[in-house]
Amino acid sequence: MNTYNWYSQLIKPEWSPPAFLFGPVWTFLYVLIFISFGKVFLMAYKKEVVFMVALPFLLNLIFNLAFTPLQFGLKNNLLAAVDILLVLVTLVWAMIAIYPHARWITYIQIPYLLWVSFATVLQLTITYLNK
Repeated sequence: MNTYNWYSQLIKPEWSPPAFLFGPVWTFLYVLIFISFGKVFLMAYKKEVVFMVALPFLLNLIFNLAFTPLQFGLKNNLLAAVDILLVLVTLVWAMIAIYPHARWITYIQIPYLLWVSFATVLQLTITYLNK
């Protein structure tokens, strides 16, 4: 069974957004992520912030990139649910860690935080409905 068929057959809540919405939302978010995470990594490279400030950004990026292979490659809702929780936790950690150094980076994460919060509830709901 291909990925599209597998995902389309999952039980999803009525409030689940249509599939076509995910592409534009993530495109916008990845632009914000590229700008803000890039700045944090540059600041860490220049020693303007300590590595521990950049660490949650690095972990968030790893967990974010792991979601698609876990959800759609392995077709594993439970691992995807754990992963999206890690994305959410590391994002909040990152926002708190960078705030004293560059508040604009925290503020630019707000759309990402809102979407990841929604995606976390959605993934947990899908995982529960398809256990």
